[in-house]
Amino acid sequence: MAILKPFKGLRPPTDIVEKVASRPYDVLNTEEARKEAAGNPQSLLHITKAEIDLPVGTDEHSEEVYNKVVENFNMFQTKGWLLQDADEKYYVYAQTMNGRTQYGIMGTAHIDDYFNNNIKKHELTRKDKEEDRMIHVRITNANVEPVFFSYPANTEIDKIVSEVITHEPVYNFVTDDNFGHHFWIIDDKATINRITEIFKNDIPYLYVADGHHRTAAAALVGQEKRKKNPNHTGKEEYNYFMAVVFPDNQLKIIDYNRVVKNLNGLSQAEFMSKLEQSFTIEKKGTEIYKPEKLHEFSMYIDHHWYKLTAKAGTFNDADPIEVLDVTILSNLVLDKLLGIKDLRTSKDIDFVGGIRGLGELKRRVDSGEMAAAFALYPVSMQQLINIADTGNIMPPKTTWFEPKLRSGLAIHVLE
Repeated sequence: MAILKPFKGLRPPTDIVEKVASRPYDVLNTEEARKEAAGNPQSLLHITKAEIDLPVGTDEHSEEVYNKVVENFNMFQTKGWLLQDADEKYYVYAQTMNGRTQYGIMGTAHIDDYFNNNIKKHELTRKDKEEDRMIHVRITNANVEPVFFSYPANTEIDKIVSEVITHEPVYNFVTDDNFGHHFWIIDDKATINRITEIFKNDIPYLYVADGHHRTAAAALVGQEKRKKNPNHTGKEEYNYFMAVVFPDNQLKIIDYNRVVKNLNGLSQAEFMSKLEQSFTIEKKGTEIYKPEKLHEFSMYIDHHWYKLTAKAGTFNDADPIEVLDVTILSNLVLDKLLGIKDLRTSKDIDFVGGIRGLGELKRRVDSGEMAAAFALYPVSMQQLINIADTGNIMPPKTTWFEPKLRSGLAIHVLE
């Protein structure tokens, strides 16, 4: 069963939370972070992407940047921009997008659950990215940004959350992207204990939705601290890391699309002819066309949209990986026709989150930067759970969760 524990959040005062809260470190590059934090010394980006406070061109993985992280983190606390709660609490963090709200509980997960697979993963991690986040956890001695988990929906937890949100939120603001962020504190000890009990007794697994590298980094640093502590008891705060856990029936995965730079030496006519071996092709015209169901794709090439439907026998619905549209596209188009073997390393492909809209695919092809674009029907939460439960790994760039968690609403200190 899953372990969830309350913690003493290090949080911004209510009057500056909108200034402190920022997008996660991995959804914007250094230049974008500089622009976003410009004129705002209280933005958490000064901690999560501290290179923005150093000369342009500074290596974001340099010792100079890591020293700046520590300096800024200490400064935020000295100035009172981050204040620690006196007692352990759970928090409810809700997000609203396009009129739909999802409600998560912010607490801490246990590193043992990561290593014994009670926290289930669906993506591979890269060691270089793990190490970068591990350094950040080590030098701040904190989980500065939460990871995004899901759990099988539970009616009693739903009832507890429903009661909590009848009160005024502590934080309540709308960001520039028109997403609402709402935050409540759970400080009733009986309620806190009950939440912990429900997870311990009734929630079999947690699922990583977003933040595989942060999850791995947090667990590995906790493991390091265990080994270095001769008086380790198992109760230390470093045994836990910060997570926001959402019921699976409230989450929605949006599409994660592909653009390719060339047709692998094929003319457009040759490419279309080869596509017809595996797909039924229907020309849709110049208006944007979005896939409407599983195994249906949208392709944009030469100023026109096409509907591609995978032919029977080209996929296996009984296999949790082979049923995925990202697998079908990779096998039948990217690999077979375009020679793109490794999605992680190929320079001939790029990925576009569905939050940018299919107009972004059109723009990149029309500009001449890309030769063609492919839009996919989104993966479902059930598909993600099936893959995680069977110990499989999704292909790269399969899931895109939106809205992203805002960083800075609470920080988990490890000691």
